[in-house]
Amino acid sequence: MTVVNVDIAEESRTRYLTYALSVVSSRALPDVRDGLKPVQRRILYAMLQNLRLTPEHAHRKSAAVVGEVLARYHPHGDTACYEAMVRMAQDFSLRYPLVDGQGNFGSLDGDSAAAYRYTEAKLTDIALEVLGDIGQETVAERDNFDQTAKEPVVLPSRLPNLLMNGSAGIAVGMATAIPPHNLTELVKGLLLAIEDPEITDSKLLNVIKGPDFPTGCLILNSRSELKTIYSTGRGAIRMRAAYELEKTGSGSRVRERIVISSVPYGIDKSDLIAKIADLIITRKVPQLSDIRDESTDIVRIVLEVSAGADPEKAMAYLFKHTALQQNFYVNLTALVPTANALVSRPEQLSLRAMLLHFIDFRIKVTQAKLQFERAKLSERIHLLEGLASVIDLIEQVIKIVRSSSGRSDAAQKLQKRFKLSEAQAYFIVDLRVYQLSKTSIEEVTGELEEKRKRVAEIDRILKSERAIKGEIAADLQRILAQYGDSRRSPVVSEFEEPEFDKEEYVQHEDAYVIVSRDGWLKRIRTTSDPQATRIREGDALFFVEAASTRDTLVLFTSFGNTFGTQVFDLSHTTGFGEPVQKMFRFGDGEQIVGALILKKENGDAATLSEPEMHAPEQAAFTFAAGGKPRKASPASNSHAAKAKAAELLLFTKHGYGFRLEQSALGLTKKVGKRVMRLGSNDALQGICPADGELLLLVTEQGYGTCFLLSEVPALNAGSKGVILQRVPDGDALCLARSAGKKSSVAVITADGKARQVDVAAMTIGSRAKRGLKVVKRGGKVIGLAPVQIVGR
Repeated sequence: MTVVNVDIAEESRTRYLTYALSVVSSRALPDVRDGLKPVQRRILYAMLQNLRLTPEHAHRKSAAVVGEVLARYHPHGDTACYEAMVRMAQDFSLRYPLVDGQGNFGSLDGDSAAAYRYTEAKLTDIALEVLGDIGQETVAERDNFDQTAKEPVVLPSRLPNLLMNGSAGIAVGMATAIPPHNLTELVKGLLLAIEDPEITDSKLLNVIKGPDFPTGCLILNSRSELKTIYSTGRGAIRMRAAYELEKTGSGSRVRERIVISSVPYGIDKSDLIAKIADLIITRKVPQLSDIRDESTDIVRIVLEVSAGADPEKAMAYLFKHTALQQNFYVNLTALVPTANALVSRPEQLSLRAMLLHFIDFRIKVTQAKLQFERAKLSERIHLLEGLASVIDLIEQVIKIVRSSSGRSDAAQKLQKRFKLSEAQAYFIVDLRVYQLSKTSIEEVTGELEEKRKRVAEIDRILKSERAIKGEIAADLQRILAQYGDSRRSPVVSEFEEPEFDKEEYVQHEDAYVIVSRDGWLKRIRTTSDPQATRIREGDALFFVEAASTRDTLVLFTSFGNTFGTQVFDLSHTTGFGEPVQKMFRFGDGEQIVGALILKKENGDAATLSEPEMHAPEQAAFTFAAGGKPRKASPASNSHAAKAKAAELLLFTKHGYGFRLEQSALGLTKKVGKRVMRLGSNDALQGICPADGELLLLVTEQGYGTCFLLSEVPALNAGSKGVILQRVPDGDALCLARSAGKKSSVAVITADGKARQVDVAAMTIGSRAKRGLKVVKRGGKVIGLAPVQIVGR
């Protein structure tokens, strides 16, 4: 065994770069010349070269195609290979499909294709244009993976497949996302670029209006936006579903319906319909009453409009909250050829650069094709010239052949007698007797003259780049006449954005907001008993409060973040609700430690949770005198609901805290908002109203301190705060209460009992002290049980 010492850093770098280059060039990115990735190229090549699945032939099992591709050219998984072939057969994925599929090849509703043993396939007519003049030495070839066959480096495509059908892929450190375009517009753009290689982007945009998606959605980009996208190779295409209004019924029963006739490219129609249906069921879009999918080969989604409702407002909501409007993020990255015909490099291109690369490629392919044709013609002319030289001495030729001992002997004698080349001699020997007739001889001389003229014409074309471009232009004109079609996706550069006012979609009703300890959120009717609401096994109620659907629920987390959502957006269900991670982006281990309701009617009013109640057996309900829980109601709220909490106190387990104005809170995005900067290993422990004269703090080990609330500064959101209570290692600040001098607080200990702490009996000190032992029995403090508070 040989041991080689290597530097691990250098070896890792080398191997990773090798892997990255392999992914970039052999898997993820398409080639600018034929617009194909390696697996797609190999599928088309195998279907033509090995299986002869041309349009005029019958379909053949997809399993045969996949097997042939894997056996000869693509030593990868059969699933990935079949999926690539399926996509090339889907008319909703490719603007111009390259595979003619027979059987279930998936649908716009997200249905997957049937297994390859059930489906059949062959090439489409336009796929033959992508394969071009393959087999005529027009493109370079290389060995396959086991050196048993040759495969083309790129296909000699006659049309700009990369822009025509688009492409998408993710490589190592780069990606590509190229939208499909209309072939008619692309050909016109190529013809302009052939005439003027320095053509401007503005002139190209006169003929290439923008992407043309197979699903036929609207494109809402202005001309200047499209110019920027096509000049830089990056940008966002705004796609929107097309719709129209229909009226049904007559007289007083006339009703309106919205008919959606196209959807944005790349979406799952069934998921879209399910999302809209869910919005209708949960009454998020009161303007709509029902949805039906009446699609066949064309998209037809019917939305029933509620009596007297404005359908435009319904569409405004759907455009904002569903996939009826979304962006296609363009990234015109592709592999471009280098001086080495077998090597390509990735590059982000402009539209003009992509067209010019294709034209340069077509020039090289056309030159190679003409040179190949000229070589074949020269070979044929040479043979015909030999025949013509002995045409008048045909009797001597026959006599020599008859007297020869065999084919080789006859060829040698003819070569010596008439000064022919070996090829000419064998050509003459192999002629049949009837080919020596007068008619056949005239045909030979005519063919010879015709081929000499064609060689002269090819020589003329090869000497002139303009003539070669003329050949390319003529081929493009033929393609335009044969495959050109009209645009499916209208470009609407000037449009009126429907007005969206969220309040118009909110059903104003009262509800209970439920937050469980494990982070499940929902709202239920006020006629239901919140104490009996369903929660998951092992979970417990953390926050229950009456609110309006127009109010805002604000959550505080252990990571010092705050998240806000309108109560209307909470799941309206009698089930468990939805996990908070579905609405917001929580970090690993991030937990809810506090909650409050911001009232819509009065921005200064807030209903807070009792954040100290972390014991599983405790429910965050309002407590009447004696500590017996009762349900809150919209008409009669708890003490916490009545509190005008203009400020809140935020405190951490290490004893830090500050006052925060309630106006700093509100609705947030999914990522939330940083409300408190935490030290190492610290965590936000809770919140409480900052509306009393004093602040009472108690740690887990039962140490309490009390001081004037005015000693705590009011800071901006995102601050670290000041030391409220000195907390040694092994202990943690557990609860805080803003209280009056005659207040009493009952704290819960590990034995499950509540022990009362009287503020009047405590010494009023200053902050940053540890305090005295105020809870001496029952184990560590685990929560706070609110009791009737006097003197607030």
